[in-house]
Amino acid sequence: GAGAATAMLLGLTSAGAQQICIVLIGALMIAYTLAGGMKGTSLMQIAKVVLTTVTLAVTTLFVLSKFHWSPSELLSAAAQGSGHPADYLRSTSQFGVTASGPLNIAGLHLTVVLGAACMPHMIMRINATSDGATARRSTRYALVTVGIYSILLAILGLGAAALVGAPVISAVNPNGQASLLLLAGALAGGPSTTAGLTLTTAVACTVFVTVLAVVAGITLTAAATLAHDVHAHAVRRGRLSEAKEVRTVRWAALLFGVVGILLAVGAQGYNVQFLSMLAVAVAASAVLPALVCSLFWRGYNRTGLLWSVYGGAGLTIGLQLISPTVSGGPGTLFPHLDFAWSPLQSVGLVSIPASFLLGWAGSVRGRQRAEAGHEVDQEAVELRVLTGADAD
Repeated sequence: GAGAATAMLLGLTSAGAQQICIVLIGALMIAYTLAGGMKGTSLMQIAKVVLTTVTLAVTTLFVLSKFHWSPSELLSAAAQGSGHPADYLRSTSQFGVTASGPLNIAGLHLTVVLGAACMPHMIMRINATSDGATARRSTRYALVTVGIYSILLAILGLGAAALVGAPVISAVNPNGQASLLLLAGALAGGPSTTAGLTLTTAVACTVFVTVLAVVAGITLTAAATLAHDVHAHAVRRGRLSEAKEVRTVRWAALLFGVVGILLAVGAQGYNVQFLSMLAVAVAASAVLPALVCSLFWRGYNRTGLLWSVYGGAGLTIGLQLISPTVSGGPGTLFPHLDFAWSPLQSVGLVSIPASFLLGWAGSVRGRQRAEAGHEVDQEAVELRVLTGADAD
């Protein structure tokens, strides 16, 4: 995302130039993650929140002023600019008119609400607070901030459809990822004026800083997981010094960064937007059941944990691959193929309850094995290592 935005700002349209920008931006992110660590990532995220809030608020005010502060006028203009005025404002239009439309809406809401709260880098951030009261206060602030951002982004999306129009947005980028930059150029007198150029630059900086902060946080979380959970505990059985573990985290961050750059370059030109929803769905289907069950059910054991985590993740990925977001139509990853055997675009409606069911079934199976004398003695210790929960 950052590489494509950088290439567009520089006026570079060829695939090779965009790939070069992806590599350069990726290398910068790797260097930032390695040098800054958790403290540097935290400072970047704080700066991102301030910059993003101010930029989105100012851009939203510009959009509303264009339509005389009238939401009705903005909605009407957005419907006309969308190219599908009769269907644009219908809540299930993006999911079609079939019977699965309402189910997709319910699944989307369920997945986004539960999955976004359980993303690994979010859990890692809350876990770093000093006590429970601080964690709850931080969560309340985060909920308010996310709610404000959601309202602002909805207004900006309507403004892009109204002022820029779907044909122009699709011509620049079929995925619509350039809509915010195009909207900024259309506001404040256009990109040729000082105000328009300033607003466009501020939005571009916001996009860049946001991607930098998010990717740095996710990379650091992934690296810490590989170094702490896999290498230090699973491989070395806890016999790794703190200094060596920190060094392992840095090597793991470099590994994830390089793999991420290679994947981004290879995916150039493909529509991979479904990966964002897949990540949220996996968090809701794999992480959420593990957290809820380990906190509120004393009968939850290691077998139930493994069944819910691996079963939920595998089920989510499998259902997503055969969903209409991957194949079977324009704007998908494989538009010329059709293996969308499942009608659900939001698979969380099935995968989340199934993961809880797998956790229950696995825990029952684990107790049966324990009663038969086949369960290992380190079950409670491993559960605490994997989830951080007390397993008395």
